[in-house]
Amino acid sequence: MVWLILFSGVLVFQGCDNKKQDYLFTIRTKLGDMKMVLYDQTPVHKKNFIKLTEKGFYDSLIFHRVINGFMIQSGNPESKGSMPNGRLGNGGPGYNLPSEFITDIIHEKGAVAAARQGDNQNPKKESSGSQFYIVQGKIWTEKELRDSRINFDELYKYFENLIERASYKHVQDRVRVLQHEQKVEDLQDLIISMKDTIEMEYDVELDLPLTEQQIETYTTVGGTPHLDGSYTVFGKVIDGLEIIDKIASVPTGPNDRPAENIILTIEMEKMDRDRIEELYDFQYPDISAD
Repeated sequence: MVWLILFSGVLVFQGCDNKKQDYLFTIRTKLGDMKMVLYDQTPVHKKNFIKLTEKGFYDSLIFHRVINGFMIQSGNPESKGSMPNGRLGNGGPGYNLPSEFITDIIHEKGAVAAARQGDNQNPKKESSGSQFYIVQGKIWTEKELRDSRINFDELYKYFENLIERASYKHVQDRVRVLQHEQKVEDLQDLIISMKDTIEMEYDVELDLPLTEQQIETYTTVGGTPHLDGSYTVFGKVIDGLEIIDKIASVPTGPNDRPAENIILTIEMEKMDRDRIEELYDFQYPDISAD
């Protein structure tokens, strides 16, 4: 089935002469416009986004989740016409997409990636059929970057195993208190604080490797490196990065929803790839899918 989907995606791009032309997307908001392209290396996500845009699926939706210094998120059809401060669920088109992780396409500032449910409900890390986020992130020092590259999947697994031991009952008790009080950040801090102990107890290495590209990009352009390899990045904002900052900095209420609706529309047009690169000082990645 996945092969069939991928094959049909290839047919679409052959039809628009993918060697010479591409789609340029414009995301319009009251705070300004952003220009975006999608990657050929993630054909399932690209084909799906084109299809939804052609149908006008995204028009009149809002950026329903905004976290300054992290990302801005949209694509939930339940947000269309919703009252400010209302709670929004995990709305979508009724299907998910298979993940398309590309090692060299990372969560730099401006990266467009697919939202998804957490690993417990979604062990295959499938993408939402419509919800996406645009990375804001921050600029990192190399030390911060290396400290951030923890294999959290493995860390959580070993942590759960460790606190089952009688000698760590005090940690288990603390976990229950934090869960009851819904102190998510404090719980994560506690888990991270046990990293050295876990590495010693289980003789494991829980730091993920860094590429030269990651170091160069995250220490200059910025982004959210801890998301690499866990969410599918399928596009990039190539003009209007300052609009991401404007949207990310608006006042928010419960569930990180902007206090005032930020409505968007998305338009797309065919344009020569050379022209896109020239106009927006952008270079298409010359890499193969993993």
